[in-house]
Amino acid sequence: MKKKINYRQRIEQKLTEYFAPSKLEVLDESSLHAGHVGAKPEGETHFRVRMTTEHFLEKSRLEAHREVHKVLKLELEEHVHALALEL
Repeated sequence: MKKKINYRQRIEQKLTEYFAPSKLEVLDESSLHAGHVGAKPEGETHFRVRMTTEHFLEKSRLEAHREVHKVLKLELEEHVHALALEL
């Protein structure tokens, strides 16, 4: 029996390890997108990340977004369809 992957927890863990945020909130907004392209019945396809970290102090918004996408590359390729970032 294959164990179900908890993408919200995996995202939280990776962002915490890589960016050491002072604030991190990972919201699963999949239910808001039911029936839309990329939505899956099991959910965990659409996330909103709210994160505050000193890591981004000297970075542009684009650079910060690119870094998050790089850290979460596997999740985005495997299952996550949409990622809204508030950094």
